[in-house]
Amino acid sequence: MPINPILEVKNLAVSFGGGAWPAVRGLDLDLAQGEVVGLVGESGSGKSITAYSLMGLLPYGARQDAGSILFMGQDLAQLEPKERRKLCGARMGLIFQEPLTALNPVYSIGEQVAEIFRIRAHKSRAVAKALAIELLGQVGLPNPAAAYASFPHRFSGGMRQRVVIAMALALGPELIIADEPTTALDPTIAAQIIRLIKNLASARGSAVLFITHNLRLLIGLATRILVMYHGLVVEELTDFTDLRHPYSQGLWRALPPEPGARQDRHLIPIPGQAPALAEKIPGCAFAPRCAEAQDICLTVSPSLKTLAPNRRVRCHLAC
Repeated sequence: MPINPILEVKNLAVSFGGGAWPAVRGLDLDLAQGEVVGLVGESGSGKSITAYSLMGLLPYGARQDAGSILFMGQDLAQLEPKERRKLCGARMGLIFQEPLTALNPVYSIGEQVAEIFRIRAHKSRAVAKALAIELLGQVGLPNPAAAYASFPHRFSGGMRQRVVIAMALALGPELIIADEPTTALDPTIAAQIIRLIKNLASARGSAVLFITHNLRLLIGLATRILVMYHGLVVEELTDFTDLRHPYSQGLWRALPPEPGARQDRHLIPIPGQAPALAEKIPGCAFAPRCAEAQDICLTVSPSLKTLAPNRRVRCHLAC
């Protein structure tokens, strides 16, 4: 664990249906200033629910069953809802997955960015407008003064994502949570967005939790990676060349070749489907899809073993 972490999550458990459908089970996570940690896994693995629980934005029907979330040493569960809302958008920023739905279509881009400075930082309209235009320029929008007066539907997906990033970074938060911010973007724009998040976070000294389903995106970005499956962390790693869990290896093999790379390597999809939240699995949750599964994998749930600092794996066969 880093010294004086910005975020400490211990044994976090989140479920739907009054505990009947666990979505996150026993998650431990910590982030230090300036660190980028990746959270990766298929859809339904618990990544976004983790992000929403950290921000206090769990959807209707979801609840936090156990665990603690410490932000700058402060237990968020002990805060009144009003006090916790003050942290969101100010000291904790969330970059949403789909920028078109995150932006209000009836207000201009500039109004939505300036509103943050007016309401949260108590700036005048004139000062808020000037700060918003400056921020739009910092995230790479051409002609930020014109962008200020434009509406979301007139922007491309990449430009809208830059606006959402600007809103998340407006007040210089200590923690930034990026929830699959490149999902709807082509590879070139996605690479630009990743560089932008990394550079801005580094310049501001923010910690970043970068959520994605694509392991390759995290190369050169994340200092540590947590791989999730069926609500559990199944592996923590720092080196892409040392994937130990069969699920992590399967995610890597399922990636298509990079643009411009040799095309003689075929992607190999992971067989089967991820289990539903309500599905009770006696052994390893990944065993029904794992080509290496043995009898013990089908009957005994593996524990998360620590192999080295920042190196953990939840597998009977890994060592």
